Amino acid sequence: MRALVIDDSRAIRLILGQILKALKIEVVEAGHGLEALERLKETGPLDLALVDWNMPEMNGFEFVCAVRKDDQYKDMKLMMVTTETEMAQVIKALEAGANEYVMKPFTKDMIVEKLTLMGLDVG
Repeated sequence: MRALVIDDSRAIRLILGQILKALKIEVVEAGHGLEALERLKETGPLDLALVDWNMPEMNGFEFVCAVRKDDQYKDMKLMMVTTETEMAQVIKALEAGANEYVMKPFTKDMIVEKLTLMGLDVG
């Protein structure tokens, strides 16, 4: 399984990357949505993307919308991992095509639970 971790915080990318690698998931990183789209062009469709909302260049919501417009990524699971806690933002992300939503701060157990809810085998 391969995942893209998109966050402008190097620390968050490191933490999420460690969680995913411990689950035997290969990790690709990007610092914002435009960089993430470039990574997808290089790698082709991945199984999963963990996406921050608030980033420069292209935010996570815009990334989700861009990915969901492209059929080659239709099976990629998208999880927002963000400080955006307003219910309107959660609904907006889910309606745009995010599969799950995790609010920061998060724990490894929270990430694993959401991956499982999305039907990914992380056992």
